[in-house]
Amino acid sequence: MTDDPDRKGRSGPVLFELEDDSAPASPAEAPPVPEPETQPTLPEGRAMATAAALAARRPSRLARWFWALLGTLVSTLISVAAWRFVTDLIASVPLLGYAVTALMVLFLLVILLIVIKELAALSRLSRVDALHRAATAALADDDLAAARAVTGKLTALYAGRDDTRWGRERMRDRGPEIFDAQGVIGLAETELLAPLDAAARREVEAAARQVATVTALVPLALADVAAALGSNLRMIRRIADIYGGRSGTLGSWRLIRAVMSHLVATGAVAVGDDMLEPILGGGLLGKLSRRFGEGLVNGALTARVGVAAMEVCRPLPFATTRRPSARSVVRTALSGLVRTSDRD
Repeated sequence: MTDDPDRKGRSGPVLFELEDDSAPASPAEAPPVPEPETQPTLPEGRAMATAAALAARRPSRLARWFWALLGTLVSTLISVAAWRFVTDLIASVPLLGYAVTALMVLFLLVILLIVIKELAALSRLSRVDALHRAATAALADDDLAAARAVTGKLTALYAGRDDTRWGRERMRDRGPEIFDAQGVIGLAETELLAPLDAAARREVEAAARQVATVTALVPLALADVAAALGSNLRMIRRIADIYGGRSGTLGSWRLIRAVMSHLVATGAVAVGDDMLEPILGGGLLGKLSRRFGEGLVNGALTARVGVAAMEVCRPLPFATTRRPSARSVVRTALSGLVRTSDRD
């Protein structure tokens, strides 16, 4: 402000002139306030993550005691009630009472056969697991005698199966010509396990497609979790059957707990754009519909579970043959779904 002789003695507002002409003349000419960039939320595969957490979680000791005591108490009460019912029925109507007694005896025999079957399934799983450990030790020590013993037990395990007959014959003809442990184990992998690996991979691909389809089409909140858990349990059971370790009901839960615990411990129950990039292209996952993207991610996680199940159920480690890649399984299993959706 400069002194103006004409303003001396005057009262009122004083006007200051701005020398900077770069400022906007009015609010209308001010630049807009930048809005924060919103990134699309990628599907996370929550159904498979929830199913894996449920399958891998071990009940506490208190919960195990609770269920064990509850089962014992309920079975005791049912047994006492059935015994009294039968004895009273025999006393009142002998012929009908003896008929009911015969039915109960048959029912108990069926339960006994189921228990024997479950124990045999667990024993078979333990046999396959022992073969896997023995083969790993033979390869680590380069022990030819141990490798021949493992392949002999493996041949005996698959005796009587038509799908391994050609491989067993090749093992019998070519086995004596190999004089190193890795070569013996590799021959067993190539001749005996190669067709079984292909069959197990087809089961994994089918399960991945099923989980992806159900998750994408079923809008119910827990239906996708139930479908994912059921499909993965059925897939692991079939993989165990393919490799000769018929699991049974208890064995199936043991297998799925072992597989899911391994995946949860290693942080493998997570998938992103990189795993689906072979079939979708980079960055396309975020552009898909939320439901369809969740289906693809859950299918990809199912493929990863299937590959881990192959490693757990296989009687030999992947020593000379390549371990199946979860990404290649995803590409084969889900590429048809993506092409169909694009056409639609």
